[in-house]
Amino acid sequence: MHGFYHIEIPVKNAEKLGPFYADVFGWEITPFPGMDYTLYKPGDGVGGGFDRENSPVAEGGITLYIEVEDIDAILKAVVDKGGKVMKPKFAIPNVGQIALFTDPDGNRMGLWLK
Repeated sequence: MHGFYHIEIPVKNAEKLGPFYADVFGWEITPFPGMDYTLYKPGDGVGGGFDRENSPVAEGGITLYIEVEDIDAILKAVVDKGGKVMKPKFAIPNVGQIALFTDPDGNRMGLWLK
């Protein structure tokens, strides 16, 4: 009952960043009528919105991890679509593998594979 319900990702330009997440992760992107706001919905899990009011956070702050099936393929797609790899894939014993990237607006995000 105390899990995440809606997660906002800061953006400079939702029209540019929406397609990045749609192309790399397959998320459904929907502009919210009557507002300068865009919603995103992953196939499973918590959706949210792209928030133009806040500044992207690349240093410090919270890192959100997106569960994926193939970290290497996703990192390639991230770079192909204008993002940058911050930390290549590495293993955490008895947990899984992770990697860090920044999206085209500079938000630090993580990838997780168990």
